[in-house]
Amino acid sequence: MQTKDSLIENIKGNLIVSCQALADEPLHSSFIMGRMAYAAMQGGAKGIRANSVEDIREIKKTVDLPIIGIIKQDYKGSDVFITPTMKEIDELCEEGVDIIALDATTRVRPDGTTIQELFPKIKEKYPNQLFMADCSTFEDAMLASELGFDFVGTTLSGYTEETKGISLPNFSLLEQLVKECPTPVIAEGGISTPEELGTIMNLGVLTAVVGSAITRPMLITKRFINAIQKK
Repeated sequence: MQTKDSLIENIKGNLIVSCQALADEPLHSSFIMGRMAYAAMQGGAKGIRANSVEDIREIKKTVDLPIIGIIKQDYKGSDVFITPTMKEIDELCEEGVDIIALDATTRVRPDGTTIQELFPKIKEKYPNQLFMADCSTFEDAMLASELGFDFVGTTLSGYTEETKGISLPNFSLLEQLVKECPTPVIAEGGISTPEELGTIMNLGVLTAVVGSAITRPMLITKRFINAIQKK
């Protein structure tokens, strides 16, 4: 595992590619995600974001890049599903990833806690692990920074009740965070073109995560189909 300083040096100004496919998607397969991550590395990516221990384990077989690990898990009665409880944290720590990302919104988690209550316990249990806060608003990110997250990301902007309908990528949020948040900012969410990525990197973020625009061919195809249908 790299130190925080060396990891930051490796990913700074570079691209992280999210390689994920949910159970109802055609590419849902740890083997396919492993090949997808390998292709991303061959293309020049300097990091991978991946979902599930199985996918992470497969990716590690051929890819020697920093990994942001998550476990997406739905629990009845809660909207929080990105690494929502200590159980998922334990599984990712046991497998070993450079950064663990988790929902850092203020929503109540499946175990009835809030991020303010849960994260101090996580840090106490795993003091040497690096953590990324998946946030939806400026307030989320500033709270995550206060709580001691190592990185804050805009992952959930546009995907929560209070941010629904916001245009993505959320350039204004990223600009505000770069100016005011003391914690390194990772841009994530809705980055669809190289031009958008260039604009975002010029804002001064540490790095950016691009997923669907690179690794989800079904959604990419739908975008092209929509362009035809609008003519």
